[in-house]
Amino acid sequence: MPRNALYAQSGGVTPVINASAWGVISAARRHPAQIGTIYVAKDGILGALTESLTDIREIAESQLAALRHTPGGAFGSCRHKLKHGSELKRLFELFAAYDIGYFFYNGGGDSADTCLKVAEYAQYQGIDLTAIHVPKTIDNDLPHTDTSPGFGSVAKYIATTTRECGLDLASMSSSSTKVFILEVMGRHTGWLAAASGLASRTPAEPPHLILLPEVPFDPSRFLRAVRDTVQQHGYCVVVAAEGIRDTGGTRLAETGNADAFGHAQLGGVAPMLANLVKAELGHKCHWAVADYMQRAARHLASANDLEQAIAVGEAAVDFAIAGQRSVMPAIVREADQPYRWHIEAVSLKEVANKEKAMPESYLRDDGMHLSVMGKAYFAPLILGETPPPFDHGLPDYPVWHFPLVERKLPPYEVL
Repeated sequence: MPRNALYAQSGGVTPVINASAWGVISAARRHPAQIGTIYVAKDGILGALTESLTDIREIAESQLAALRHTPGGAFGSCRHKLKHGSELKRLFELFAAYDIGYFFYNGGGDSADTCLKVAEYAQYQGIDLTAIHVPKTIDNDLPHTDTSPGFGSVAKYIATTTRECGLDLASMSSSSTKVFILEVMGRHTGWLAAASGLASRTPAEPPHLILLPEVPFDPSRFLRAVRDTVQQHGYCVVVAAEGIRDTGGTRLAETGNADAFGHAQLGGVAPMLANLVKAELGHKCHWAVADYMQRAARHLASANDLEQAIAVGEAAVDFAIAGQRSVMPAIVREADQPYRWHIEAVSLKEVANKEKAMPESYLRDDGMHLSVMGKAYFAPLILGETPPPFDHGLPDYPVWHFPLVERKLPPYEVL
């Protein structure tokens, strides 16, 4: 008899995470002999714990189709570290009540940890459950995959923004602002900041300097580089990862707070750098933080990224139907030009609680510019345009309507 499936989204969203949802749902519907009802949980694992579920049969086909071109997390997301004990017990009570035989959890490294916990608990208890992690993260730090769905589109947005802001800055630099600093996400790794290097076709074009967590920040060295760039080109564009560290390993912008997973909360490295430039060099300096804009910019999504986001969702179902458990669909690069890739299953034990560092070879010796090898890696990930439908000049994104099922279990409060 077919078993039912549960899908949920987790962590910071991306321009294409909903496309992965569509990939999972559409693939699952092609296997009615193995997969019966498909449920989605509202707000990730929290929705599973509180029994906030939607039966996809109650979702209009137009809304399901819109998943392919809409940013954000359509079904809601969360940052919640699943606890052993009462939370796992409650989760499996829900699985039993709804005859869930397949669990698809769409997220980054912390979500892989949650999925692994579920898989190991099921194995320990002798429960028939297939748990598959569907990868996504704009940080691109999931190991054993060439790239993480979501990264290519955000890299495209950051490189585009760098080039466009550079043109704006250059036009006013003779009499006004001479330095612009763009702060992008990247707590531990500098994949996103490094991708801005695609905007530069010649040494004169921005970004002139890239600051990464992997390369210790030396104020004196940074100021010399800014001064020399302004003298040579008349202006300087800097792209800085939020997690850059000083030579002692301390992040410049730690707030002292932490999220549910214990990650340091960051913010404000761009204004810190701008104040340093103004105080020491006297240049007028503007700054911006890409923040939600970078991960919500579906209008500038990469076609390759969208294709991969759908493909990992479909592959997750294919792996589950084939009997593979506790795995993640990983993208394997075959060639750079033309870009060729395929998907393989990777054990969750090799993914959860691990990070993929950016190779030193992707940077030039000065650590502030992208190397030829780095450009070869990043270039295909941003290729192709796949804009959403437009209406009256604006992206035609839906107003979601997902009715919740009638609850079967007693209420549960997540502490």
